[in-house]
Amino acid sequence: MPYFLCRVAAEDGSVVSQTQLASSRHECQKHFEEMGYCVLSVKLDWKRIRVPAFPFEKKIKDKDFIMFNQELVALIKAGYPILKCIEVISSRIKNIHIKELLMKVEKEIRGGKSLSEAFAPFEKNFSRVYIASLVAGERSGNLSGTISRYIDYARVISETKSRIKSALTYPTLLLLFSFFLLAILLNFILPRFSSFYTGFESELPGITRSLMAFSQAVRANFPLLIALLFLLFIIYFQMRRRETTRVLIDRFKLKIPYGGSIWIESGVSIVCRTMSLLLEAGITLLHAVGIANKAVPNSFLIKRMESLPESIQQGESLSEALSRTGFFPVLSLDMIRIGETSANLEGMLSDVADFYDGRIKRKIDTFVSLIEPVVIIFMGLIIAGMLLSVYLPIFNIIRVVR
Repeated sequence: MPYFLCRVAAEDGSVVSQTQLASSRHECQKHFEEMGYCVLSVKLDWKRIRVPAFPFEKKIKDKDFIMFNQELVALIKAGYPILKCIEVISSRIKNIHIKELLMKVEKEIRGGKSLSEAFAPFEKNFSRVYIASLVAGERSGNLSGTISRYIDYARVISETKSRIKSALTYPTLLLLFSFFLLAILLNFILPRFSSFYTGFESELPGITRSLMAFSQAVRANFPLLIALLFLLFIIYFQMRRRETTRVLIDRFKLKIPYGGSIWIESGVSIVCRTMSLLLEAGITLLHAVGIANKAVPNSFLIKRMESLPESIQQGESLSEALSRTGFFPVLSLDMIRIGETSANLEGMLSDVADFYDGRIKRKIDTFVSLIEPVVIIFMGLIIAGMLLSVYLPIFNIIRVVR
């Protein structure tokens, strides 16, 4: 939605300019007329034109959505009606994407829909778990309590994702810096040394000749390489839209040493925590399983869990159905089985999620402590290769001169 700059006249005759987010000029004019203003002009506010987001950038961040729900719970507990809550939050929220979403939700609620029905068309912006929580809260009459439980759930999931991303940030930066140094060597340093060495009757070392040949090939075909990388980037995102390709890529991720176990245990934690939240909110096990298997950020694991609702509908217990997926650890299945027999399934599912969250944290800490020296050694080898390719010819030239 764009911003519009409106000149309006108040009842006292004063003329003011205000900006308003709206889908069209007509909607913007209608908004101010309902407030009792006389609209003099409406035009697009070019100063607030937004730059389009990157295709992989998440528009609504987890922390912003959690903050919105915290304000929503506070207003509900204060006795505000749902429509008034959305209006108040929408008027002061900073995130433009959430603001647009809330304006659409507000319009749906004015049309007679419930909060869950108003949010349902936008579940791709957050998750099906949130919609299910709203439905459960409306049915039980305890919407604020259900949303509070969802906030705790979303905070844990967000912290786990942030922990994994932060663990990969440092080694990624080191690798990028290494390739940056290598690019400087190949494009600026070695070509100058090459012209310098040609004046001496001395054969260059093999490492220097190899790097020079590689540098010349890269410089000669640089536009072609850039075009090829861009083409591969487009092909990847086009294929990523296909479910079969996503399943193959996510299946390959699970075979990565050490990282695969982290992804699997993260999936187990998310499934168990989601089911625990939904069962506590009053959702039936059959529907909770159908929603939980979509919450996992791995298409291959989702594919393995597609038959869970059908298995439970046929009379199997949750632990038996999960054992058929082939990736739930034996310990987690034993704990879930105990929860079933003790009539405390939601509590035990929460314990399973906490247990594997702890294991993930320890594995990530170990991964970071191991990857740092490996990357440093890799950078040292690159720098050593650079120094050898530059200084070995100098030693040869000195020997020839003598």
